[in-house]
Amino acid sequence: MQMTRKEISHIWKSLRESGEYDGITITQEVRESWERSIKFGVDPYKPCCDVVLSEAELRVIRAENSTLLEQATVMMGHLHNFTEGSGFAFTLHDNKGYLLARTGDRESLELSDTLNLIEGAKWSENVMGTSAGTLAHILGKPMQLSGYEHFCRCAAFTTGASSPLYDDEDNIIGVLNVSGPYHMVNRHTIGMVVAASRAIERQMAMQNALQQSEMENLYKTTIMDSMSDGVVTLDRKGRIIHMNLLAAQSLGIENNNVVGHKLEHLMLPNNEIFFAKISDNKQLSEPLAIRRKNDVIKLAVSSTPLTGKNGKILGTVVILQPLQKYKRLIEKVSGAHAKITFDDIIGQSSELKFTLKLAEIAAKSDSNVLLLGESGVGKEMFAQAIHNASNRCMEPFFAINCAALPRELISSELFGYEEGAFTGARKGGNPGKFELADQGTLFLDEIGEMPLDLQGSLLRFLEEGTIMRLGGRELIPVNVRVIAATNKNLLEEVKKGNFRLDLYYRIKVIDIKIPSLRERKDDIPRLVEHFIKVIGPRLGKKITGIDDRAMNVLFDYDWPGNVRELNNIIERAISLASVGVLTEVDLPSEIKKDNDVLTGEDLPSEIKKGDNKEYLSPWKECLNTDIIEEQLIRNCLEKYQGNRSLAAKELGMSRATMYRKIKKYSIN
Repeated sequence: MQMTRKEISHIWKSLRESGEYDGITITQEVRESWERSIKFGVDPYKPCCDVVLSEAELRVIRAENSTLLEQATVMMGHLHNFTEGSGFAFTLHDNKGYLLARTGDRESLELSDTLNLIEGAKWSENVMGTSAGTLAHILGKPMQLSGYEHFCRCAAFTTGASSPLYDDEDNIIGVLNVSGPYHMVNRHTIGMVVAASRAIERQMAMQNALQQSEMENLYKTTIMDSMSDGVVTLDRKGRIIHMNLLAAQSLGIENNNVVGHKLEHLMLPNNEIFFAKISDNKQLSEPLAIRRKNDVIKLAVSSTPLTGKNGKILGTVVILQPLQKYKRLIEKVSGAHAKITFDDIIGQSSELKFTLKLAEIAAKSDSNVLLLGESGVGKEMFAQAIHNASNRCMEPFFAINCAALPRELISSELFGYEEGAFTGARKGGNPGKFELADQGTLFLDEIGEMPLDLQGSLLRFLEEGTIMRLGGRELIPVNVRVIAATNKNLLEEVKKGNFRLDLYYRIKVIDIKIPSLRERKDDIPRLVEHFIKVIGPRLGKKITGIDDRAMNVLFDYDWPGNVRELNNIIERAISLASVGVLTEVDLPSEIKKDNDVLTGEDLPSEIKKGDNKEYLSPWKECLNTDIIEEQLIRNCLEKYQGNRSLAAKELGMSRATMYRKIKKYSIN
């Protein structure tokens, strides 16, 4: 039986005054809310809600709850359409009780206006006492109240059903409420509100997931586009999932809409090797030629298959690096860079100066260079110095000793190999030194030892600028300057059938003969001084110099091993030295010679005193020339207080000759 407005008012008043009414049962949750309302000091007879936000304040909290508001208002619109004409009003409150939005039939909204159930009104327990919305928020569960259960009399003639709204972390962010005249109470109303609340939560979760996905995609795109490498991700069928701008530019792809397409449909068809390499589900890291619309470029391509837990290939990540960056990494790992400059080559002899001048001229060109000289003269030092003085100085410098590698390895070392080219070949193949040295310099030491069949491959590169890997089919263009070196007479090797004449003329565009140490003995003191400065600290020895007798020994030796041998002997002497100056005792016996010394004790006193010019003529015929020479040297050294440079200058001889004479005549 439906109660009248008067009966509702009578029951509400009785419940407020005594807390009881015959035939009416009030739940403990409602009674506890009444008690809290009393403690809050809520006036049960207030005619309407008396806390309402200003327009500015309302805009702030609506902005703070924009996502909730966006999704809930859509659902509230659907609810109104379904219940149109029923007299219901739908309201959305935030987690503090402020009403954010409402909708409903005209008469239901007019009823709401009388209660100040409007946007910005605060329907919380400490303002309006017990209601379905306040209990739903406090208890965290759906609630439905009949009219007389409301704490304030103005709400006693309505019925309400409310359900809390949760975010994805189970925090209550608001309450959805449906209200209407007291006679509209129906047990199905709360079910409708609960279903609508869960739908709003799902929509919000989906919206958050979509925003999160969009944000992640934005982050991913921004990060990938800011990378200095090109990045392409492919699915298991080879379709593009993502490609950054640098990758598109590197591959010559102009179409912006690439997702879902296969690379071979976007690139030129003659890139089959690139397509095959990144599609065989194997780890890959090597330089590859990429053919674009108007040119061909080389990129360092790294391909990594993505494997799921079940072992199935899920896709592939392809990294495209400018070859320069790839080569820098190779240089760092392999030490493929030149350290020596022309300033590091020690010596001031006329023979060395001429050679250095010729090498500096060669550095300014891009022609092939052939360095000639005995073992140990410093051919690799000259090669490095030429590279560092050339326009290739910022590119790699690789050195290969053709005599040091087994015949079977030289080909793969120089030209690289494809996977399966021979037993033990690395998976994915391996680039050779020609590929790695692209744009730089390759120094081929002891080129006279290169096998004849490889000489043909080298000649083809020098003529065509391309190489082919061992076991490969593709001609790979490379730009490498070749500096070769040998201690052999290559023309003699040509006559013997050991060296190709056409290759000889190809590498001998500029030939530079590096003088042996015995041809520039004047440089020995400078070299010794340099070696002492470098080797002494390394061995933890403080050596200040070398004495005259030891230096004479060095001048008297022919140095078949050249500068390298001198370096080794000085290192040995420093290791053995017991004092701060290197002496003859510290030198190995094999470089010392026994010399007969003529003293000249029988010379006339006039010559001994230094009146050499006046008395020299009469004695020329009767004295041994060595005796006269010895006395002249002694006199000049005495005259200049032992300064050998000034004495040598007056006598018209080089400093090296002076050292030899001092040793010869045992002049201390």
